[in-house]
Amino acid sequence: MVRNDRWIKDMARKGMIEPFEDGLVREGVISYGVSSYGYDMRVADEFRIFTNINNTVVDPKNFDPKSFVEFKGDICIIPPNSFALARSVEYFRIPRDVLVLCIGKSTYARCGIIVNVTPLEPAWEGFVTIEISNTTPLPAKIYANEGIAQLIFIKSEEECQISYADRKGKYQAQKGIVLPKI
Repeated sequence: MVRNDRWIKDMARKGMIEPFEDGLVREGVISYGVSSYGYDMRVADEFRIFTNINNTVVDPKNFDPKSFVEFKGDICIIPPNSFALARSVEYFRIPRDVLVLCIGKSTYARCGIIVNVTPLEPAWEGFVTIEISNTTPLPAKIYANEGIAQLIFIKSEEECQISYADRKGKYQAQKGIVLPKI
């Protein structure tokens, strides 16, 4: 049996994760890099913070981009009971025989900050769009270029028959924070 951290390092050398942090960076930051059975990705310094100034309805089939305020910086403040969209620092290229699940980091979870990312499917590539929810009645700080979530890689014994790329998935090769699409 191959240790997962060795497999991740091997896949990263093949371009699966760029930039790639070979170890777990922890001192003075929310950790990121290779962990025991996964990879802790970082959040970039680009955010779209949800706002209700336009009194609109959130509709995934007809999403109003004016529902967000764009922000770039080292610290993002998410208002109480609100959320922000962000993107990963890392660009991912998922192999055809791998599925990736994302779980929020405990440092943020213990503060009432929930991270939501859908699975990274076989043959998907791009920057990950990250939804960060502040479930508290207080403003919440998010630190750019530090860990935001852990990715768990599930390797199959065989390649999938139809990959995300084969289906021409609508979020393939996304470059920034991507809003909902139909």
